[in-house]
Amino acid sequence: MTDGRIVRGRITGFSPWEEEFGYSRAVAAGDHVHVAGSTAWVDGRIEHEGDPYRQTLAAFGVGLRALAAYGLTADDVVRTRMYITHARDAEEVGRAHRELFVAARPVTTMVVVDGLIDSRMMVEVEIDAYRTGLAKTLEAPEGNQP
Repeated sequence: MTDGRIVRGRITGFSPWEEEFGYSRAVAAGDHVHVAGSTAWVDGRIEHEGDPYRQTLAAFGVGLRALAAYGLTADDVVRTRMYITHARDAEEVGRAHRELFVAARPVTTMVVVDGLIDSRMMVEVEIDAYRTGLAKTLEAPEGNQP
């Protein structure tokens, strides 16, 4: 994983699929930041195979690290989405979500899907965050951004 530097409001460097499929891990749009689907893919491997609770914590960890590049935290999160591969994992995935976002209480959606890009992945998450005035901090010349 790279440092995830912000360039023109976008941050990359969290998975090999970003370059292969042509997307950014996170994009700032005004005072909003949208984080792409994140999984337990960390440092070139899938973490916590078979454990939906720990995979959820790891997946949100990836997304929250992307938000941190903008100076945002879990308290700035306004929406989350969770895609799970088995309905039986909903309680464990929900428990992990609650632990991370109990203070922020974002709106959320949990959907059961047929599968993810790698069959060892049990959960994929998306995060949307907001902070008043964020856009002004991103107007700095490239390379001087947070």
